[in-house]
Amino acid sequence: MRRARRHLESRKADAILLTSMSDIRWACGFSGSNGLLIILADDAIFLTDGRYETQSEMEVRGARIAMAGYDLFGYAAAHDLLAGCRRIVYQSDELTVASFQSLSGLFADVEWIGVKEVLVRDIAQKSDVEVERIREAQRLTEAVFDAVLDWVRPGISEKEISAEIIYRHLQLGAQRMSFEPVVASGPNSALPHAQPTDRKLREDDVLLLDFGCFLDGYASDMTRTIALGQPSSDVREVYEVVLDAQNRALAAARSGMLAVDLDNAARTVIEEAGYGKQFSHSLGHGVGLRIHEWPRISHTAEYVLPERCVVTIEPGVYLPERFGIRIEDMIRLQPMGSENLTRAPKELIVI
Repeated sequence: MRRARRHLESRKADAILLTSMSDIRWACGFSGSNGLLIILADDAIFLTDGRYETQSEMEVRGARIAMAGYDLFGYAAAHDLLAGCRRIVYQSDELTVASFQSLSGLFADVEWIGVKEVLVRDIAQKSDVEVERIREAQRLTEAVFDAVLDWVRPGISEKEISAEIIYRHLQLGAQRMSFEPVVASGPNSALPHAQPTDRKLREDDVLLLDFGCFLDGYASDMTRTIALGQPSSDVREVYEVVLDAQNRALAAARSGMLAVDLDNAARTVIEEAGYGKQFSHSLGHGVGLRIHEWPRISHTAEYVLPERCVVTIEPGVYLPERFGIRIEDMIRLQPMGSENLTRAPKELIVI
């Protein structure tokens, strides 16, 4: 809450209105699905509905709690919760046009200041407690990976593997998946965000697995590529290129550097190997209360990476109609380097 209040002074505002549920959780601790947080210079009010009365009393810190029903904006207007506020910051990238029209209609005298990504730099700088939660989520995901490796074999479909990944995560205590698992075999592995299909694994396939979960509110994310049967020389060559690119980025990664420079550390390796056009996405992204957070690490990201942020490093090479290779770890950035939060082995696993 203290860090959020800094934006009042910097933007000469009287209040900040948070409508993103993950940002509300970061600011005051509430983990439910409906809420509004009003942050004033010397006060804060959290609004939710009666479903969350007990939960909000257990979780919310640093804010008064109001049971507002389902019309949170209407309650704020009826109870004059923004009295005296003339300039109010709202999350323009989180509020729909219809919701903003409703809000501005209720508070006609307010100057509304729409700000995109208002708290992203604050949220990116993870506390030790947050990093530990991410680490625990990652350990759970790695346990699932180990179990799935013992289970995968030719004849099993991509959808069956996806279902097994989801089941094992939930069985071990995950709240939910970070995203639908990417399970891509053979030529499907050349699709960076392939969805699981009915295709059955075959001998000599490449199998790309990208998955993660939420545990205690924080996400994990990992990609590994494995081979069924002895891989071809082309597969081994591309795998070594991708692994070398990731290792170069991991060695270069530190807070204080430009995101574009970190992307280039990996991208240059892939380009020099002749696969530059086949690396079609950014190198990584932030991870925390959301699976995709700021900062994005790409060849266009001309901003400084902050200390204590957790990001993925996930170079890939994708050869259409043949195969794709991606390797992904999560790291915490520090001034003198980085800490790798991922322990799963990265040598090419052959089943």
